[in-house]
Amino acid sequence: MPAPNLFLVYVRDAEAATVFYGDLFEIRPSFTSPRYVAFAVAPGVLFAVWTGRPEHAVPSTPRTSEVGLMVPGSADAVDDLFARWSAKGVTVVEPPHDDVFGRTFVVADPDGNLVRVSPTD
Repeated sequence: MPAPNLFLVYVRDAEAATVFYGDLFEIRPSFTSPRYVAFAVAPGVLFAVWTGRPEHAVPSTPRTSEVGLMVPGSADAVDDLFARWSAKGVTVVEPPHDDVFGRTFVVADPDGNLVRVSPTD
């Protein structure tokens, strides 16, 4: 059965987005071109940034989806990651709080795309 294996985020500046996500997730690109950069995040699974639809990457466009990062451990693991990312100067959209699925927070990339951290299900 097919499963999603490419998660694509529209950005205005692929180079800036590559630096942001590379630093945030502490990963290096597996493929780089001037307008498309991919990161191998699991065997056969890519997270990529693309400038192919820059009209969708303006910060004023409402975001209806999020990039998710589930971290193992307790609420303290989520809070620890928030402290590390905050020290990097990320834009905080939602500070750490408890929700129906556990401790969570949301940050935004330079284009306004949302990144949610939560505990592993």
